[in-house]
Amino acid sequence: MPEPNSRAASHSAGLRPPSDGVLSAISVTLSFAEGSRRDPRPRAGAGRLRCVSSRPSTASVFGVRAPRLGLAGHPDFALVGLLKIPEIQTSPWRSLLRRVLFAIALLFAAALVVYLGRSGYHDNAGGELSFLDALYYATVSLSTTGYGDIAPVSPAARLANTVIITPLRILFLIVLVGTTLGVLTERSRQAFKIQRWRRRVRNHTVVVGYGTKGRTAIDAMLGDGVQPADIVVVDTDAVALAAAGNAGLVTVQGSATQSDVLRLAGAQHAASVIVAANRDDTAVLVTLTARELSRTAKIVVAIREAENTHLLRQSGADSVVVSSETAGRLLGIATATPSVVEMIEDLLTPEEGFAIAQREVEPAEIGGSPRHLGDIVLGVVRGSVLVRVGEPEVDSLEAGDKLLYIRRAGK
Repeated sequence: MPEPNSRAASHSAGLRPPSDGVLSAISVTLSFAEGSRRDPRPRAGAGRLRCVSSRPSTASVFGVRAPRLGLAGHPDFALVGLLKIPEIQTSPWRSLLRRVLFAIALLFAAALVVYLGRSGYHDNAGGELSFLDALYYATVSLSTTGYGDIAPVSPAARLANTVIITPLRILFLIVLVGTTLGVLTERSRQAFKIQRWRRRVRNHTVVVGYGTKGRTAIDAMLGDGVQPADIVVVDTDAVALAAAGNAGLVTVQGSATQSDVLRLAGAQHAASVIVAANRDDTAVLVTLTARELSRTAKIVVAIREAENTHLLRQSGADSVVVSSETAGRLLGIATATPSVVEMIEDLLTPEEGFAIAQREVEPAEIGGSPRHLGDIVLGVVRGSVLVRVGEPEVDSLEAGDKLLYIRRAGK
């Protein structure tokens, strides 16, 4: 379970990627698997890891704060095409049937108005108007044909024609030419959705890059119960964004190295930012920009080279995942103990098997040992320090501790 903070304690923990403790626990598992093959003897102090965090703002690096103008300051209709809100897809036949039914409903509504006020209408054929006559009059009136054989003569009937029949005629014509107006109405609808989304979006997750790493990260969050509406994808590739939109995700087209693009994605209100760029230098710049916009968002970055880890930490990243180094560890472990790799893959798959989770210590567990709990506890997070189970300082649980434990996926 992700670690809540004071800013977003009231929101669901599923809105954020795994906490530092979970990532550190996976790193501890990998290191332990490697070390157990080389030297089975325990090492002094090997069970203690410190979660380091450095969060300088971009203003302290460049000396100038980025201007508040840009894409975020544009009117909503100008953002159509850059910011896309997913829609519920309906078949063309269903849409056509809906329009036809709406037109018929308008026709019968107009006929009912005429029939209720039939005493105020004059028929050249003589006699009182029947409902069929009222339906005929409504048809020729809404279609603007107007033969004139039936006409309103009383003031009440003429008022009803002015106040009711005329608006119905306009709606009827709009339905008939709806296909022609489809492009304009689509753009207006998108502009309205953008306006409403920008006003309401809070505590969401911004994912920079929809490549293999970005898609996998989103799949993991969706597997943990995060709603697609709480994820915003930022990328420059229109094809990738189209795939993200088909998955029900909000998308923003543009370079995340620009502050106005991240601001358009709501990074200043985000609970977390995942940086899955293809280049390490791009990841550093995106991290700097995201940290300037939000000093409280949790920033998780994936990089290729381990030597760039300290740059990401100084740029404001909370967690740094070295993809190439992690893959290399798994390859090395698999040569001697492939079952360990299978277990680690199982822990990283949220849909099935087991998963590493984090939870608060319950009041009944305070003072007890984590080794005596029903859960399989890997470590205890006390303050900003992760300590393995078995170390003397965590033999007695304290209030405020967090447990890293193994749970069955889906629970």
